[in-house]
Amino acid sequence: MKRQVLTVSLLFVVFFAIATEPKDAAPEPTPTKAAEAEADAALIISERVQVIGSKEVALKTPGSAHHIGKAELEKQAHTDIHRILREVPGVNIQEEDGLGLRPNIGIRGTGVERSSKITLLEDGVLIAPAPYTAPSAYYFPTAGRMEGVEVLKGSGAVSQGPYTNGGALNMISAAIPSQDLAVDLRASAGSFGTNDMEVKAGGSGDRFGWLLQGFRTETDGFKDLDGGRDTPTEVDDFMLKLRYTSAPGASVYQALELKLGKTEQSGDETYLGLTQADFNATPYRRYAASAEDHIDTDHEQVQLQYFVKPSDNLDITTTVYNNDFFRNWHKLEKVAGQKAANVLNDPGTYATEIAILRGELDSADDALAVRNNRRNYYSRGIQSALNWTGGNHRIEVGARYHEDEEDRFQDEEYFRMIDAQMELTSVGAPGSQTNRVSSAEALAFYLEDTITTGNWSIRPGVRYETIDYVRNDYSTADPTRGEGPTRVRENSVDVFLPGIGVNYELAQGRTAFLGIHRGFSPPGPGKDDRTESEESTNYEMGYRFNQGSLSFEAIGFYNDYDNLLGTETVAGGGDTSGDVFNGGEVEINGLELNLNYDLAEKAGLDMALPFHANYTYTSTEFKNSFETSFSDWSPEVTAGDELPYIPEHQLTLNFGLVKDRWSAYLVGNYTDEMRTKAGQGAIPEDEGTDSRFVVDLSAGYTFGGNYKVFARVRNLTDETYIVARRPYGLRPGLKRTLSLGISANF
Repeated sequence: MKRQVLTVSLLFVVFFAIATEPKDAAPEPTPTKAAEAEADAALIISERVQVIGSKEVALKTPGSAHHIGKAELEKQAHTDIHRILREVPGVNIQEEDGLGLRPNIGIRGTGVERSSKITLLEDGVLIAPAPYTAPSAYYFPTAGRMEGVEVLKGSGAVSQGPYTNGGALNMISAAIPSQDLAVDLRASAGSFGTNDMEVKAGGSGDRFGWLLQGFRTETDGFKDLDGGRDTPTEVDDFMLKLRYTSAPGASVYQALELKLGKTEQSGDETYLGLTQADFNATPYRRYAASAEDHIDTDHEQVQLQYFVKPSDNLDITTTVYNNDFFRNWHKLEKVAGQKAANVLNDPGTYATEIAILRGELDSADDALAVRNNRRNYYSRGIQSALNWTGGNHRIEVGARYHEDEEDRFQDEEYFRMIDAQMELTSVGAPGSQTNRVSSAEALAFYLEDTITTGNWSIRPGVRYETIDYVRNDYSTADPTRGEGPTRVRENSVDVFLPGIGVNYELAQGRTAFLGIHRGFSPPGPGKDDRTESEESTNYEMGYRFNQGSLSFEAIGFYNDYDNLLGTETVAGGGDTSGDVFNGGEVEINGLELNLNYDLAEKAGLDMALPFHANYTYTSTEFKNSFETSFSDWSPEVTAGDELPYIPEHQLTLNFGLVKDRWSAYLVGNYTDEMRTKAGQGAIPEDEGTDSRFVVDLSAGYTFGGNYKVFARVRNLTDETYIVARRPYGLRPGLKRTLSLGISANF
């Protein structure tokens, strides 16, 4: 496939070089018209890497769509994707590390674990480590370097597969500046040694444009490791973009853009949480037995995009992409032969093991098993989309060939606890814990036609996916894999996914819409003959009001699953098998409300008082009873049980004050308690998270035209709350964190 990608790339370059010169036979446009045409084309190129494009487009979409642009992201200077997405209704979030480095995001009740049930994109390209084979997002694009975030839900997400039950999340990277030279600098420092720095420079000439961006974040960590040692994390992220366009006045506008990215992360992060008693006493504690826990990751990204606009009403965008990702999470798995999750869930039974974890009791040699969860991934392919506008139709046709792979080669190191310190006692053979390779090849097509007639906008669409999986399990005694796989699993999936959205303009600024579409999630290579695919039929109906500074949106949704799937992972508190479990019929329904208004407009005040509020109600229900060994549902599910880690109520309130050079924003987010196991009725004390109301405050002052100083406080009231009981034990939300910074642009 790498050779195929290279060949296609070279063909693009050759064709581009031939076609970009002005044609003698074609009349050259006047400079004004040529400049206008090229500006229009540049805008279209920007839209093609986005799934929505702008707030204005979102308001006209026959379905739920949210676009958070550069100006909005800069207001509060968040680098945590969880906090950014609190502004969007219908999004479910489970915090983990307090920094949003490994987010857990779901849409309309899809499940949140490692964001594995939604389509994750960067600039319109699949970005999860192995989207079909192993979609759990141990790599996630660095939110601090982004210039936009989009969430597309409902029938409009048919074009953004493969995960269409809930929707798509697209991260928009920094664009090449249109001026000759632009430089942006930003730096901040704050609590727990937390520092962020961004440097960005770029520019455009007649035909050539470039952008170089570097982003770094580091922190000593807000948790306290037994013995007093810090738990630092560092992230370095670099991106380079190069663009070459057709000559001014060329009869056909074309552009070729190369994007290169590299992200490295190193952090003393752990899966090990706390018992309920220890959380109540010291919620930010880390046990002595997590001292060796550490994650290293390395992500490399290459994208080559070719854009051609043969006529005023036709454009084609083709992208060749390759992502390589390595991770090794060196983390505690067992203590005295017992799984860490079992020990923390039942400290009374495992009192000796708990004492070892705390460093209160010396242990025998090899009592603490720390696994090298070493994995390599690749994700690569080619995708193309054709957009044509004519009469009252806007047609988009797309195709993608994609392949990805996950290579697990894992072993363990063994330690003893002595005087509250971990000492290495032995090392397992390479590959002696997990030794397998899983891969997928997928071919996808979609077609959408937006038909506008009178006050109606109708968007029928269809998606087709065909996927082939292979999973090769090798002997853990065969590190070279010379003997071949001991077990081979193969499975294939073909799915046809229709959908339609309808938008009707009731009056100027008032629209109603509805949609219905088939939803789908790929089953992965862990599927066996008894496992069905995850499919659903999804409905939504909504109303929008948009006049002046007041906008309001109300959407009701109903997702009817034929079969819900659960995938066993360590991140979910299970084992490492990757097996897939049927959940049967499930119904998820809810309500999304979104309001924006400038409170100062009516009063005629010489300032702006922007107010934003959004609310989400979500109800989930299993429709059948069954026994299962899937950790989130086990040991059995009874009809009427609710799904875990989906809050029933969520509310965000955002108050702003903008006056001349000053700005301030106060944001409050309420998240209802969540089940951590499937169930119904009152949530048992040991099977739930806390409800909480977390307040953030940010303020800024602009001076000298190009400079801005800003301050930010996250968790202003220092709320202490449980965000999860997985992977192993209770985990806290971020404690109060203050940061001060300055930015400049030239």
